[in-house]
Amino acid sequence: MTNQTQPAPCATLDWRDGVLPISTRFDDPYFSLANGLDETRHVFLGGNDLPARLTPGFQIAELGFGTGLNLLATLIAAGETPLRYTSFEAFPMAAADIARALAAFPEAEAVAGDFLHHWAQDARRFQLGPIEVEVVIGDARDTLAAWDGRADAWYLDGFSPAKNPELWGEDLMAEVARHTAPGGTFATYTAAGFVRRGLQAAGFAVERRKGHGHKRHMATGKLTR
Repeated sequence: MTNQTQPAPCATLDWRDGVLPISTRFDDPYFSLANGLDETRHVFLGGNDLPARLTPGFQIAELGFGTGLNLLATLIAAGETPLRYTSFEAFPMAAADIARALAAFPEAEAVAGDFLHHWAQDARRFQLGPIEVEVVIGDARDTLAAWDGRADAWYLDGFSPAKNPELWGEDLMAEVARHTAPGGTFATYTAAGFVRRGLQAAGFAVERRKGHGHKRHMATGKLTR
């Protein structure tokens, strides 16, 4: 399964120490300085109680695709369970930049070959092992409203709310809730007050938990209405 789209404007990057990609648009790194793969597992998998909840057809959705590291961590955790994974990304990274970034994580890099092949061909819908992947390109404030799916688990992984507040606004959090299955969950690395309040207003019971590495807190929640 492949679907080719017109290439979107790519992310523009600086590289810290030659290995850490920094978005020049948002002046923010793409993953944690304290091991991005460990952070993904702590925040997005652990925060959504995955892989324990995974069942065939389970739908994961994500705001902020970035390097695809969260997708690859999910692939490693999924085993043979067939899943659906939909991500919303406004400024996709070039395949060569993604490959360079993933070199910092040998475990993820080892399973990234098929993903990088599809990405280099501008495929934004493809099969990755047991996972049916779709990356929706464009401003999530527009594209999420048009999505006809509902997620069992959300990875909210935009750039810092202080740098990219548009991806954390109350209206968009309401769309996240509207596109969440009954009892569905979210997890995010940020515990910013306005983000938590927006998610609570949207119908999530929000919990603040211990963050990864140097971050004191993160947030998780479950849809209650």
